[in-house]
Amino acid sequence: MIDTLYGELSDGAIGVFDSGVGGLTCVKELIRLMPQEDIVYLGDTARVPYGTRSRDTIVRYAKQDIAFMEKHKVKLLLVACGTVSSVISSGNIFEGTGINCYSGVIIPACDAACEATRNKKIGVIATPATIRSGRYEFEIKRQCPDISVYSNPCPLLVPLAENGYTERGCAPAEFFVKEYLTPLKEQGIDTLIMGCTHYPLFEEVISDFMGEGVKLISSSGVTAEMTFEALKAQHALKPETHKGKVELYCTDSVQLFKENVSRFLGEAECEIAQCKL
Repeated sequence: MIDTLYGELSDGAIGVFDSGVGGLTCVKELIRLMPQEDIVYLGDTARVPYGTRSRDTIVRYAKQDIAFMEKHKVKLLLVACGTVSSVISSGNIFEGTGINCYSGVIIPACDAACEATRNKKIGVIATPATIRSGRYEFEIKRQCPDISVYSNPCPLLVPLAENGYTERGCAPAEFFVKEYLTPLKEQGIDTLIMGCTHYPLFEEVISDFMGEGVKLISSSGVTAEMTFEALKAQHALKPETHKGKVELYCTDSVQLFKENVSRFLGEAECEIAQCKL
Protein backbone atom coordinates (compact mmCIF):
# COMPACT_ATOMS: atom_id res chain seq x y z
CA MET A 1 0.00 0.00 0.00
CA ILE A 2 1.08 3.57 -0.60
CA ASP A 3 1.79 5.62 2.51
CA THR A 4 -1.45 7.36 3.61
CA LEU A 5 -3.03 7.34 0.16
CA TYR A 6 -6.76 7.83 0.49
CA GLY A 7 -9.74 9.93 -0.54
CA GLU A 8 -11.51 10.75 -3.79
CA LEU A 9 -9.24 11.35 -6.77
CA SER A 10 -10.10 14.17 -9.15
CA ASP A 11 -8.93 14.83 -12.68
CA GLY A 12 -6.09 17.10 -11.63
CA ALA A 13 -2.33 16.77 -11.90
CA ILE A 14 0.01 14.67 -9.81
CA GLY A 15 1.88 17.01 -7.46
CA VAL A 16 5.45 16.29 -6.34
CA PHE A 17 7.64 18.34 -4.02
CA ASP A 18 11.13 18.09 -2.59
CA SER A 19 13.68 20.30 -0.87
CA GLY A 20 15.63 20.59 -4.12
CA VAL A 21 16.15 18.69 -7.36
CA GLY A 22 16.22 15.15 -5.93
CA GLY A 23 12.49 14.66 -6.35
CA LEU A 24 13.02 14.86 -10.11
CA THR A 25 14.12 11.20 -9.87
CA CYS A 26 10.50 10.50 -8.92
CA VAL A 27 9.19 12.71 -11.73
CA LYS A 28 11.35 10.81 -14.23
CA GLU A 29 9.74 7.52 -13.18
CA LEU A 30 6.24 9.03 -13.23
CA ILE A 31 6.78 10.23 -16.80
CA ARG A 32 8.03 6.79 -17.82
CA LEU A 33 5.10 4.97 -16.22
CA MET A 34 2.34 7.50 -16.95
CA PRO A 35 3.24 9.78 -19.87
CA GLN A 36 -0.43 10.79 -20.09
CA GLU A 37 -0.47 12.35 -16.62
CA ASP A 38 0.00 16.06 -15.88
CA ILE A 39 2.69 16.70 -13.25
CA VAL A 40 3.41 19.76 -11.11
CA TYR A 41 6.78 19.76 -9.33
CA LEU A 42 8.14 22.10 -6.68
CA GLY A 43 11.81 22.14 -5.71
CA ASP A 44 12.56 24.42 -2.76
CA THR A 45 16.06 25.10 -4.08
CA ALA A 46 16.47 28.30 -2.05
CA ARG A 47 16.38 26.35 1.22
CA VAL A 48 17.92 23.00 0.32
CA PRO A 49 18.85 20.83 2.18
CA TYR A 50 16.02 20.12 4.64
CA GLY A 51 17.86 17.18 6.18
CA THR A 52 20.13 19.29 8.38
CA ARG A 53 17.27 21.42 9.79
CA SER A 54 15.35 21.08 13.05
CA ARG A 55 12.05 19.20 13.08
CA ASP A 56 10.04 22.39 13.63
CA THR A 57 11.72 24.06 10.65
CA ILE A 58 11.10 21.01 8.44
CA VAL A 59 7.40 21.03 9.38
CA ARG A 60 7.12 24.77 8.66
CA TYR A 61 8.79 24.41 5.25
CA ALA A 62 6.62 21.39 4.39
CA LYS A 63 3.41 23.27 5.17
CA GLN A 64 4.50 26.09 2.87
CA ASP A 65 5.25 23.57 0.09
CA ILE A 66 1.83 21.99 0.56
CA ALA A 67 0.11 25.39 0.45
CA PHE A 68 1.77 26.02 -2.92
CA MET A 69 0.51 22.67 -4.22
CA GLU A 70 -3.02 23.41 -3.02
CA LYS A 71 -3.16 26.34 -5.43
CA HIS A 72 -2.58 23.92 -8.30
CA LYS A 73 -5.48 21.67 -7.25
CA VAL A 74 -3.46 18.45 -7.52
CA LYS A 75 -5.37 15.17 -7.35
CA LEU A 76 -2.54 13.40 -5.53
CA LEU A 77 0.52 14.80 -3.77
CA LEU A 78 3.79 12.89 -3.51
CA VAL A 79 6.19 14.05 -0.81
CA ALA A 80 9.35 13.13 -2.71
CA CYS A 81 11.53 14.13 0.21
CA GLY A 82 12.62 11.54 2.74
CA THR A 83 13.12 14.20 5.39
CA VAL A 84 9.56 15.54 5.09
CA SER A 85 8.19 12.01 4.74
CA SER A 86 9.70 11.22 8.14
CA VAL A 87 7.50 13.85 9.83
CA ILE A 88 4.22 13.20 7.96
CA SER A 89 2.71 11.22 10.83
CA SER A 90 3.97 13.29 13.75
CA GLY A 91 4.01 16.77 12.20
CA ASN A 92 0.35 17.00 11.11
CA ILE A 93 1.60 18.71 7.96
CA PHE A 94 -1.67 18.10 6.08
CA GLU A 95 -3.96 19.20 8.90
CA GLY A 96 -6.27 21.98 7.78
CA THR A 97 -5.35 21.62 4.11
CA GLY A 98 -7.59 20.60 1.23
CA ILE A 99 -5.28 17.78 0.13
CA ASN A 100 -6.72 14.42 1.16
CA CYS A 101 -4.71 12.14 -1.10
CA TYR A 102 -0.97 11.95 -0.53
CA SER A 103 2.01 9.68 -0.06
CA GLY A 104 5.49 9.87 1.38
CA VAL A 105 8.43 7.77 0.18
CA ILE A 106 9.22 5.81 3.34
CA ILE A 107 6.58 3.07 3.45
CA PRO A 108 6.88 2.16 -0.26
CA ALA A 109 10.65 1.81 0.15
CA CYS A 110 10.28 -0.31 3.30
CA ASP A 111 7.76 -2.57 1.56
CA ALA A 112 10.15 -3.15 -1.32
CA ALA A 113 13.16 -3.73 0.94
CA CYS A 114 11.36 -6.26 3.14
CA GLU A 115 10.36 -8.18 0.02
CA ALA A 116 13.86 -8.04 -1.48
CA THR A 117 16.07 -9.04 1.46
CA ARG A 118 17.27 -12.64 1.68
CA ASN A 119 19.53 -12.53 4.73
CA LYS A 120 17.27 -10.16 6.71
CA LYS A 121 19.88 -7.42 6.91
CA ILE A 122 18.73 -4.08 5.47
CA GLY A 123 20.78 -0.90 5.29
CA VAL A 124 19.36 2.62 5.13
CA ILE A 125 21.11 5.79 4.02
CA ALA A 126 19.30 9.11 4.34
CA THR A 127 19.65 12.67 5.60
CA PRO A 128 20.53 13.23 9.28
CA ALA A 129 16.97 14.34 10.09
CA THR A 130 15.45 11.23 8.50
CA ILE A 131 17.83 8.91 10.32
CA ARG A 132 17.15 10.69 13.64
CA SER A 133 13.41 10.19 13.14
CA GLY A 134 13.81 6.40 13.13
CA ARG A 135 10.93 6.07 10.66
CA TYR A 136 12.63 3.61 8.31
CA GLU A 137 13.60 1.26 11.13
CA PHE A 138 10.13 1.58 12.69
CA GLU A 139 8.31 0.72 9.46
CA ILE A 140 10.61 -2.20 8.63
CA LYS A 141 10.32 -3.64 12.15
CA ARG A 142 6.55 -3.16 12.06
CA GLN A 143 6.37 -5.38 9.00
CA CYS A 144 9.17 -7.83 9.82
CA PRO A 145 10.35 -7.79 13.45
CA ASP A 146 13.15 -10.29 12.74
CA ILE A 147 14.94 -8.05 10.23
CA SER A 148 18.07 -6.19 11.36
CA VAL A 149 18.28 -2.56 10.20
CA TYR A 150 21.55 -0.64 9.93
CA SER A 151 21.29 3.10 9.27
CA ASN A 152 23.77 5.85 8.51
CA PRO A 153 23.23 9.57 7.80
CA CYS A 154 24.87 11.02 4.68
CA PRO A 155 24.84 14.81 5.18
CA LEU A 156 27.05 15.73 2.22
CA LEU A 157 25.42 13.67 -0.54
CA VAL A 158 22.59 16.16 -1.13
CA PRO A 159 24.94 19.14 -1.69
CA LEU A 160 27.05 16.98 -4.01
CA ALA A 161 23.95 15.97 -5.99
CA GLU A 162 22.65 19.54 -6.20
CA ASN A 163 25.99 20.58 -7.72
CA GLY A 164 26.37 17.68 -10.15
CA TYR A 165 29.08 15.64 -8.39
CA THR A 166 27.49 12.23 -8.75
CA GLU A 167 29.08 10.30 -11.61
CA ARG A 168 31.23 7.18 -11.55
CA GLY A 169 34.85 8.36 -11.43
CA CYS A 170 33.99 11.56 -9.53
CA ALA A 171 36.47 11.67 -6.64
CA PRO A 172 34.23 13.49 -4.10
CA ALA A 173 31.28 11.18 -4.82
CA GLU A 174 33.39 8.03 -4.50
CA PHE A 175 35.09 9.28 -1.33
CA PHE A 176 31.87 10.08 0.53
CA VAL A 177 30.03 6.99 -0.67
CA LYS A 178 32.89 4.90 0.76
CA GLU A 179 32.91 6.98 3.97
CA TYR A 180 29.17 6.61 4.59
CA LEU A 181 28.61 3.07 3.35
CA THR A 182 31.62 1.22 4.78
CA PRO A 183 29.87 0.58 8.16
CA LEU A 184 26.84 -0.89 6.36
CA LYS A 185 28.96 -3.01 4.04
CA GLU A 186 30.81 -4.40 7.06
CA GLN A 187 27.47 -5.54 8.52
CA GLY A 188 26.86 -7.75 5.48
CA ILE A 189 23.59 -6.17 4.33
CA ASP A 190 22.06 -7.54 1.14
CA THR A 191 19.54 -4.72 0.61
CA LEU A 192 20.12 -0.96 0.75
CA ILE A 193 17.40 1.67 0.85
CA MET A 194 18.49 4.93 -0.77
CA GLY A 195 16.26 6.93 1.57
CA CYS A 196 16.67 10.32 -0.06
CA THR A 197 15.43 11.06 -3.57
CA HIS A 198 18.79 12.63 -4.44
CA TYR A 199 20.62 9.37 -3.88
CA PRO A 200 19.65 7.48 -7.08
CA LEU A 201 22.00 9.90 -8.85
CA PHE A 202 24.83 8.06 -7.05
CA GLU A 203 23.50 4.62 -8.00
CA GLU A 204 26.49 3.61 -10.15
CA VAL A 205 28.98 4.74 -7.51
CA ILE A 206 27.03 3.04 -4.72
CA SER A 207 26.59 -0.17 -6.72
CA ASP A 208 30.31 -0.31 -7.54
CA PHE A 209 31.21 0.05 -3.87
CA MET A 210 28.59 -2.30 -2.40
CA GLY A 211 28.96 -5.01 -5.05
CA GLU A 212 26.50 -7.02 -7.14
CA GLY A 213 25.14 -8.94 -4.16
CA VAL A 214 23.41 -5.87 -2.68
CA LYS A 215 19.97 -4.86 -3.99
CA LEU A 216 19.50 -1.08 -4.18
CA ILE A 217 16.03 0.29 -3.42
CA SER A 218 15.23 3.76 -4.78
CA SER A 219 12.63 5.39 -2.52
CA SER A 220 11.52 7.64 -5.38
CA GLY A 221 11.35 4.80 -7.91
CA VAL A 222 9.18 2.47 -5.83
CA THR A 223 6.91 5.37 -4.81
CA ALA A 224 6.29 6.19 -8.48
CA GLU A 225 5.53 2.54 -9.21
CA MET A 226 3.07 2.27 -6.32
CA THR A 227 1.43 5.53 -7.36
CA PHE A 228 0.83 4.08 -10.81
CA GLU A 229 -0.69 0.92 -9.36
CA ALA A 230 -2.91 2.91 -6.97
CA LEU A 231 -4.23 5.25 -9.66
CA LYS A 232 -4.79 2.32 -11.99
CA ALA A 233 -6.71 0.38 -9.31
CA GLN A 234 -8.92 3.42 -8.62
CA HIS A 235 -9.51 4.04 -12.37
CA ALA A 236 -8.01 7.51 -11.90
CA LEU A 237 -5.49 7.52 -14.75
CA LYS A 238 -5.98 9.98 -17.58
CA PRO A 239 -6.74 8.48 -21.02
CA GLU A 240 -3.62 7.25 -22.83
CA THR A 241 -4.45 9.69 -25.64
CA HIS A 242 -3.88 12.65 -23.30
CA LYS A 243 -0.47 14.31 -23.67
CA GLY A 244 0.85 14.91 -20.19
CA LYS A 245 2.06 18.38 -19.25
CA VAL A 246 5.01 18.83 -16.86
CA GLU A 247 5.29 22.08 -14.89
CA LEU A 248 8.41 22.59 -12.78
CA TYR A 249 8.83 25.31 -10.15
CA CYS A 250 11.88 26.30 -8.10
CA THR A 251 12.40 28.90 -5.38
CA ASP A 252 15.89 30.03 -6.45
CA SER A 253 17.75 30.53 -9.74
CA VAL A 254 15.84 29.19 -12.75
CA GLN A 255 19.06 28.89 -14.75
CA LEU A 256 20.74 26.65 -12.19
CA PHE A 257 17.56 24.63 -11.87
CA LYS A 258 17.38 24.14 -15.65
CA GLU A 259 20.88 22.66 -15.65
CA ASN A 260 19.81 20.06 -13.10
CA VAL A 261 16.54 19.36 -14.92
CA SER A 262 18.45 18.40 -18.05
CA ARG A 263 20.57 15.96 -16.04
CA PHE A 264 17.51 14.36 -14.48
CA LEU A 265 14.90 14.45 -17.23
CA GLY A 266 16.92 14.67 -20.43
CA GLU A 267 14.88 15.97 -23.34
CA ALA A 268 11.48 15.77 -21.62
CA GLU A 269 9.26 18.75 -22.45
CA CYS A 270 8.82 20.92 -19.34
CA GLU A 271 7.69 24.39 -18.37
CA ILE A 272 10.04 25.89 -15.77
CA ALA A 273 9.38 28.92 -13.60
CA GLN A 274 10.47 30.51 -10.32
CA CYS A 275 8.02 30.88 -7.46
CA LYS A 276 7.83 32.27 -3.91
CA LEU A 277 6.51 30.34 -0.93
